[in-house]
Amino acid sequence: MNESMLCTKTHEYVLETSKNKYEVGITDYAIEQLGDIVFIELPEVGSEFAKNEVFATIESVKAASEIYMPISGKVVEINEEIVNSPELLNDESYENKWFIKIESSADQVEFADLLDYSDYKEEVE
Repeated sequence: MNESMLCTKTHEYVLETSKNKYEVGITDYAIEQLGDIVFIELPEVGSEFAKNEVFATIESVKAASEIYMPISGKVVEINEEIVNSPELLNDESYENKWFIKIESSADQVEFADLLDYSDYKEEVE
């Protein structure tokens, strides 16, 4: 995981890739907790979500979970690879674990409750 990611207490992350463009997904910890992932449902490109709104559903052999938006934004790309092969998320060596890419003009208020990755790691250990 990237040290410059910001994480939620519900195990989503957001990573700025360029100005106002972000990658959104779930943390390695969340993937470990879910176990074998068998299904993922992502929104369509062009969908807009407010912070804390459910934007995806993920299912594992253990449970189904809703995934919440860490900041508000508009979906500009979805990771088709994990939609077609959700088991890739369980593969340690698989790099592209992001779910969606968004454009966001979220202000500092939206980022205020997000944790630095190092703080998040301390909280879940």
